[in-house]
Amino acid sequence: MADQVSTMCEQLVKAVNVIMDAETSQIYRLEALKFCEEFKETSSLCVPCGLKLADKGHSAVVRHFGLQVLEHVIKFRWNNMQQQEKVQLKECAMQLLSNGTHSILEEESHIKDVLSRITVEMIKREWPQHWPDMLKEMEALTSQGESQTELVMLILLRLAEDVITFQTLPTQRRRDIQQTLTQNMDSVFSFMMAILHVNVENYRKMVCRKESARAHCRVAVAALNTLAGYIDWVSLVHITNNNCQLLEMLCLLLSEPELQLEAAECLLIAISRKGKLEDRKPFMLLFDDVAIHYILSAAQSADGLAILVERRYNFLKRLCQVLCALGSQLCSLVGSDVEVEVPTNLSKYMEALLAFTTHSSQFLKSSTLATWGALFRHETLSKDSVVVEKAVQYLRACMTNLVKIGFPSRNNNPSCMYSCVDFDSDEDFNSFFNAFRAQQGEVLRIACRIVPLEAFQIAAEWLQYQIASPIDTGDTTCKSKTAEGLCSILSPSVVQWDAMTIFMECMVGQIFKSLEEEKLPIDQSMELLQAVLNYETKDPLILSCVLTNVSALFPFVIHRTHFLPQVLYKLFQAITFEIETGQDIKAPRTRAVKNVRRHACSSIIKICRDYPEFILPCFDMFYNHVKKLFSSNATLTHLEKSSLMEALVLISNQFKDFAKQKAFLDELLASVVAEWTSDEMKNVLWDPAVFLSFVGADQVVLEQSKETDTASLNRARLSFHLYAMLGVVKRARWPADLEEAKAGGFVVGYTSAGAPIYRNPCTAQFLASLPNLLALIRTQNRLFMPENMSRLSETFSRAHEMTDMEKNMVLGLTQPLLDIHDTPVYKTNLERMQGFFTTLYDNCFHVLGNAGVCLQRDFYTIDGLAEEITGSAFVSLDHVPDHRLQKCPLSIVFAFSLTCSRVFVKQLVQSCPQEYYDSLLCPLLGPLFTYMILHSGCVCFSDEEEVCQDSQVTQEMLEEQLVRLLARDVLDLLSNCDVNSYDFHHMSDIFVEEDMMMDSVQAVSPAQPTEELTELGKCLMKHENIYMTLLTLSFTSVSWKDTTNCHRTASVVCWTLLRQVVSGNLLPEAVTWFFTSVLRGLQMHGQHEVCNFALSQLAMLIYENLRPRYTELRAVMIQIPNINTEALDQFDHRLMDPSAQKVGEKKRKDQFRKLIAGTVGKALCQQFRKEVHIRNLPSLFKKPKPDKDILNSETLGLAALFASTNDGL
Repeated sequence: MADQVSTMCEQLVKAVNVIMDAETSQIYRLEALKFCEEFKETSSLCVPCGLKLADKGHSAVVRHFGLQVLEHVIKFRWNNMQQQEKVQLKECAMQLLSNGTHSILEEESHIKDVLSRITVEMIKREWPQHWPDMLKEMEALTSQGESQTELVMLILLRLAEDVITFQTLPTQRRRDIQQTLTQNMDSVFSFMMAILHVNVENYRKMVCRKESARAHCRVAVAALNTLAGYIDWVSLVHITNNNCQLLEMLCLLLSEPELQLEAAECLLIAISRKGKLEDRKPFMLLFDDVAIHYILSAAQSADGLAILVERRYNFLKRLCQVLCALGSQLCSLVGSDVEVEVPTNLSKYMEALLAFTTHSSQFLKSSTLATWGALFRHETLSKDSVVVEKAVQYLRACMTNLVKIGFPSRNNNPSCMYSCVDFDSDEDFNSFFNAFRAQQGEVLRIACRIVPLEAFQIAAEWLQYQIASPIDTGDTTCKSKTAEGLCSILSPSVVQWDAMTIFMECMVGQIFKSLEEEKLPIDQSMELLQAVLNYETKDPLILSCVLTNVSALFPFVIHRTHFLPQVLYKLFQAITFEIETGQDIKAPRTRAVKNVRRHACSSIIKICRDYPEFILPCFDMFYNHVKKLFSSNATLTHLEKSSLMEALVLISNQFKDFAKQKAFLDELLASVVAEWTSDEMKNVLWDPAVFLSFVGADQVVLEQSKETDTASLNRARLSFHLYAMLGVVKRARWPADLEEAKAGGFVVGYTSAGAPIYRNPCTAQFLASLPNLLALIRTQNRLFMPENMSRLSETFSRAHEMTDMEKNMVLGLTQPLLDIHDTPVYKTNLERMQGFFTTLYDNCFHVLGNAGVCLQRDFYTIDGLAEEITGSAFVSLDHVPDHRLQKCPLSIVFAFSLTCSRVFVKQLVQSCPQEYYDSLLCPLLGPLFTYMILHSGCVCFSDEEEVCQDSQVTQEMLEEQLVRLLARDVLDLLSNCDVNSYDFHHMSDIFVEEDMMMDSVQAVSPAQPTEELTELGKCLMKHENIYMTLLTLSFTSVSWKDTTNCHRTASVVCWTLLRQVVSGNLLPEAVTWFFTSVLRGLQMHGQHEVCNFALSQLAMLIYENLRPRYTELRAVMIQIPNINTEALDQFDHRLMDPSAQKVGEKKRKDQFRKLIAGTVGKALCQQFRKEVHIRNLPSLFKKPKPDKDILNSETLGLAALFASTNDGL
């Protein structure tokens, strides 16, 4: 036996060395690995060999393998071992803990880790029933030295992690161990604190003896880490015992450089605990002098390092979190029923918080925002003088924090050093900072409510300083390459102007809500506005900030009307902004220039939307200026022209006179409608070949050629017509007040329910344009037919593919950082054409979608509207799937599904009056749902191997994400049509990773879904073909590759639809298909608990409601792998026999989930994992059953009280 062990050990040592040798070939390494694994799985010499290899005389690698062998034996062979073998192995393991390691500073950490794992695996199988003295043995080990003490701490930590945190044990074993730990927690906690205290004291005493000090420090670190594993779940009593002795000790350790990180971690976990407010009241002791002193000292030294030390920086992050958690406790306790007073040291606490808010690290600054917001919102604390004082300091800190600096690739600010640690790239930092700035804006608004006048003063000083400061373009890496002397987005002046502008916007929005009109600083604000209006700059980036300040200060103009012409002049001047390069030569129009012009247009629209009655007296001046711009040589784009028309329409709504407004709209749109309805345009819009030629998509264009050709002008004409039409349809409205609408001639009658019927002054123009609009939609759908695809020239052969911007949006990727030096908006002719096709298609459906809301009855009563829309929006789609959906489902899925369904159909469904459901919506939705079920399923179940052969990885990811978009959009449309009171928020989670969604969802669906059909759903139910299509679509989608879609469909839509026909005569094949579809969903998504619950509940509802009439469901159940037929018989018996004993709902659900457990699929990471089986031991805490039936043997109190013969009454 000994010879066999020695021989085998020699072979194993050689194999381990071969595996770990960097020079070993892959073949030898695999052979050695296979030999080691086969030994662990099959050899009977595992225990003696493992113990021999674990001897201190071997190398650390060999010892680690020997200990791994022992761990493998315990995990996978323990149940088959004899009791004597178990005892012997346990004693050997304890011997290894006692003298099987080197000294604490010499021993490798992975050896300590595997030793602790071995011990914990035995504890999980034997304690407390078969190893009652385990805790005493662990305590005895600590007396043998620092190395054993550290091992004991590691064992206690891993035990807590396995039992409480990761819960890697069967329920009964976990309950036994957890309850035993809880019963002994007083002694366990005292033991750990004593270890910590002793070793901290010894560490401080032995500072001169470095080796001994380091040993005690190592034990103290292990004790702190172990405490962190327990503080999270033990009773708060243990944490707050002895006047919060533990918390006080942790605060003192914040001053110890070697222990402060672990101490801060423990402190953070403790202070973050939830529970009853009364139990958390002792946390307020941390505001006492001693604790707050150590916290404040550590915080105020936060930014004093010239060189970044990562451990020190990690400590600062934890300390910042500690302060924020303490603030959360403060906000919960002050003003609550437990009657906690505002702490006297609140000022010191806020100084510490402010120290992190002003730290160079952008990450630390962002970490404090939630706490500032909670303090400023708090009903009691926000009125405290300390908080009011700190609010002003916070506002001044925002002047620095809003400035976008700290890119990791640069070295122009101290924050760059920290960004190199926190962010992988400039793109990563830019994405973070955009979110950080948005959060700052929210907190800034709250602070402005507390100190509105001080906030105004700060903003005013900052704006005046920026106006007076010369423009600083920065170094050569910051300067714009478009023209000399211009800035890029990273230039010092631009980032300062940008930050100041955000501050101004936040401040102005709140000052009107916080102050009465007579207290508003109107005169000062007018001085500021005048200074802004007088400020001249030729830099587009700074001019954009100037325009934002004009818009922000505009609410004050209402009180000083003579400023209005100056404001409009400034905005109109910016609409025609160009960069002059000298000799009156204009530079190419860059993105920054276009943004300035669009910004000016948007500002005008916003003013006209929010203050139309204020602009109305200036209407003639406004209109004349627009006409002058249109007739001049100013190179306005189609979007800029349509924006000005949109602004005019908004003002015209204030006419409140139907005839006058209609006459104005007739005049405004005369040329647009005339050209749109002309014979030339009809010829273009009705024929795909002529259309492609008209827009230049069939022409070969060289990149060097300038975009002044006829085709580009034609594209601009088409775009302008649609933008103008959309602007009018979106904005033209009747007065909101019914009396004003009646007086102005907008009301033409009343419905049977008494609701007024309005007419829109733009109806005539829209109806005249509608035939060609529908023709254009039909023509665009026909562009994907093979004969029209072949007409595209070589230059534009990819014109229908998605742009890079659209691809990144679908994938949830940030755009490439900042085009620092600014470039033209479209770089190539192909990109121009792609942008044109995408925008044109979108705008067609936007116009159609807004028509119902705008025109209402006049739109829905158009003769043959359903046929017209079906013949345009849904035409030629049968040509799409074979050509696009399988190989490259990009533009069609994105454009048709997302644009048509979301932009048009959803708006139509939501705005359509009930009386037009049968005549309009049913004829439209029937074909649409049929198309969606055919092609959504086609994409979702496409051949993955074929895709992998034909596409790159990015393409596969893009297509998979598009499938999710399509599936969720289908579901959203379906729910809007059929289910009441359910909001999917699909736009907010389009790009959320499904695994994240599964982890984050906490709410569980009710036992019986309560959603009801909408009126439209009831209408669709009358049409059998449509209703069966809806059922097919909903039940098919539960097995699509999208867990978000599966959960929502299974929990809300499926049963709501099926319940309507459950009592009817369904075909057995249909019932079987519904049930198997749900089981298929379980196979696909059952590993996610939330999906599992929803699908199991849906399956049980179907089975319980349909099983009594359809025996076919039992035949399906029998086919489930590993199903217990006896349990199925019992379930069926209780279900179908009225006299059978019924069980509770929860137990019934559990029984059914066990029956269908064989259908639940495993995650890929679990499919090939070897199962670990831990047997239950006799329970220590099982409640004894009563010896007799107390219901029959005793008279209950209530029964006796209400008995008819009661002598006591």
